[in-house]
Amino acid sequence: MNRTHRPPGRPSRSRGPALIALALLAAAGLAVPAAAAPASAQAGCTGQSDQPDFGPNVHIFDPGMPSSTIQAQLDKDFEAQKDTQAAQFGSGRVAHLFKPGSYAVHDNVGFYTSVAGLGQNPDDVQINGDITVDAFNESDQGSALQNFWRSAENMAVTPSNGSDRWAVSQAAPFRRMDIKGGLQLFPASYGYASGGYVADTRVSGQAASVSQQQWYTRDSALGSWDGGVWNMVFSGTTGAPANSFPNPPETTLDSTPVSRDVPYLYVDDGGNYRVFLPSLRTNASGPSWANGGTPGDSLPMSQFRVVKPGDTAESINSSLDSGCNLFFTPGAYHLDQTLNVTRPGTTVLGIGYPTLIPDNGVDAMHVSDVDGVRVKGLLFDAGTQNSQALLTVGESGKHTSHAANPTSLQDVFFRVGGDLAGKATTSLAVNSDDTIVDHVWAWRADHGNSGTVGWTTNTADTGVLVNGDNVTATGLFVEHYQKFQVVWNGQDGKTIFFQNEMPYDVPDQGSWNSAPGTAGYAAYKVGPDVKSHEAWGLGSYCFFDTNPAVSSYHAFEVPDNGGVKLHSLLTVSLNHRGTITHVVNDTGDVTPDGTKPVNVPNYP
Repeated sequence: MNRTHRPPGRPSRSRGPALIALALLAAAGLAVPAAAAPASAQAGCTGQSDQPDFGPNVHIFDPGMPSSTIQAQLDKDFEAQKDTQAAQFGSGRVAHLFKPGSYAVHDNVGFYTSVAGLGQNPDDVQINGDITVDAFNESDQGSALQNFWRSAENMAVTPSNGSDRWAVSQAAPFRRMDIKGGLQLFPASYGYASGGYVADTRVSGQAASVSQQQWYTRDSALGSWDGGVWNMVFSGTTGAPANSFPNPPETTLDSTPVSRDVPYLYVDDGGNYRVFLPSLRTNASGPSWANGGTPGDSLPMSQFRVVKPGDTAESINSSLDSGCNLFFTPGAYHLDQTLNVTRPGTTVLGIGYPTLIPDNGVDAMHVSDVDGVRVKGLLFDAGTQNSQALLTVGESGKHTSHAANPTSLQDVFFRVGGDLAGKATTSLAVNSDDTIVDHVWAWRADHGNSGTVGWTTNTADTGVLVNGDNVTATGLFVEHYQKFQVVWNGQDGKTIFFQNEMPYDVPDQGSWNSAPGTAGYAAYKVGPDVKSHEAWGLGSYCFFDTNPAVSSYHAFEVPDNGGVKLHSLLTVSLNHRGTITHVVNDTGDVTPDGTKPVNVPNYP
């Protein structure tokens, strides 16, 4: 969203028999076991501990510690991470982990901070207090439009005043939470926030969006819901409002076609650390843990290389080659070679926003075309020499079914510019069939440190490129890329919730035409050879601040073949800085003045 220029008060922004059996379970809507794929990732990983040292940036609390001691550490970390001007592109990274038990604390969550419970299920950790994000700083002017890069996971919260506040914008997941009261998704000032994500969460009271401009809630249970500005999307969520787009702007699917809860760290009864691997779900509704716990499997931490700042790409690859999974601790990691994830069932898990920065133009990570890889909780930050892609999954042109045990990318974020003058042609390329893309923010920065942002500075063509078939995206945020924001060439794809802004800094129309006679680039382009694709809850906004004379012919570009279907689409011109002529293909009116949406309920 427009984080720096918006006037106050204005909105911005070939299977064998075993796999066939698993596929039949999935088709029946049953939880699919976590299969044997993790075992192949375990083979040969030696020398690791079940009680590892997670390093100085991970603070682990237990219920026997005095509340004052815990609170002092929480407050110290918040003071270091709260300031939008200083911490947003700073080097600080931190995680707060609570062992099972009860705590009377208040955790204000700043930039690059992960807060998580270490129980196997959310109610194993009881917070009698608050886990809070708000418009904390005077410079925020009551707005939460830059409240990025922070997370809360796997805890029960009994809010001190009846409702917990989580006023965030992008890259701020709220997962596996049990809120024993209400959940307020807006700042206390009622200023704007712009785009968040909740999954596998129960809210006993009311979840209220109020000034939150767009939001996606997946596989959750709400007491009730109130509010909606532009684009509120729900799938598999009991207590969600009825499907009513555009008045009010709420899009509701009874279930999520395919999903899987995130891998997460926990402590077992013997005091050893393990990582739980939830099972695949099809046609899911409600939190995965609500009926006696999340189905799945787990791995001991002795099968994980605990990666710490200063570790080299060569040593990390050596651990992968020996069969280790990876657990990234908070910090920045410069990579002089690509990290290659080749073994089926490998888990790559990060806490505290570990940031992977490719040097010398290498790609940051490649995942082979194999079953069951899980990547969760990483920030890929483009280096100053151009990378072809920051993260690539699978091999282009190879189509092998992974339906029974797909690769999943969850809370995986991409940044081009802002901290560094980064460059990357594509941020995420998905070639593997059946991949689950669950909560991704790909962002070409519109603001940041001096010298890191500009049309010829932080260059990036495309945020997300999908070539695999049967890929499902749940919670897709892609902003400011210089050509097509998303290109989807795979067959039978699905997207539930898409939030986009076109680039702010287009210098002139002649620099930004996708074809002769076609102004601009679509935000979401489905390739001309695609026969089947479906998407729900799609919003694209323009703010051509450098040159308001710029326009885009349409925000969504799809083949007209009857098999490509889009639902609940909208466009907005933020503060009427430039225009989008149509919503999808030749359908939909030009964006008007007054930051008003143009809505298309269904296409065709």
